[in-house]
Amino acid sequence: MEPAPLPARDAYRLWAPRYEVENAVTALEDRTVSELTPPLAGRALLDAGCGTGRRLAGVNGARLVVGVDLVPAMLAAGRARRPAGPPLAAADVTALPLRAVSFDVVWCRLVAGHVRALRALYRELARVARPGAAVIVTDFHPAAARAGHSRTFRDEEGNIRMIEHHVHELEDHERAAAAAGLTLDAWIDATVGPDVRPFYERAGALDRYEAQRGLPLVLALRFAR
Repeated sequence: MEPAPLPARDAYRLWAPRYEVENAVTALEDRTVSELTPPLAGRALLDAGCGTGRRLAGVNGARLVVGVDLVPAMLAAGRARRPAGPPLAAADVTALPLRAVSFDVVWCRLVAGHVRALRALYRELARVARPGAAVIVTDFHPAAARAGHSRTFRDEEGNIRMIEHHVHELEDHERAAAAAGLTLDAWIDATVGPDVRPFYERAGALDRYEAQRGLPLVLALRFAR
């Protein structure tokens, strides 16, 4: 019998030591966020659900960079790797310990699927965003979930663990965001293709690559405040 999925807090605590190892999903996600994020020079950026803060390490020119994550072990792993990195705080993305109307760009990356109530998430993302801000949300694609894929990781012992995940359709995101005063202005369905073929190749799984080519793995959304 397959073990039950781990709650996000427990899963990411176990994943923290190996979290920064890239995979096909994270590589596709990073590419789509780069495409959707406006220039950051002189702007304030929040990464809500930042994990170890690794994506903030490459941000240049922003006036302010802040990361928030639910799991202290993830933040500790990030601080150990980058002691001089941006400020990171432990908090739930549905109850951010931040002032309203503070950020010009808000990221929430591969977190939404761990949140059952999307409205609570989008309410907070919108609250901390300035008028005119870009709010960029990524999620494990519902098409991938329907195809039988799940959110998994390898722990320090090499065991594959599954993370609790709630499937949200594009329309679910759009409705929750609209209720918070956000308007969808762009989205990307990031699919399996040549960009991520090396991950399958290294795993000796080119047969899976061919079977999954064209399958969307990441849903990336940009909202305007």
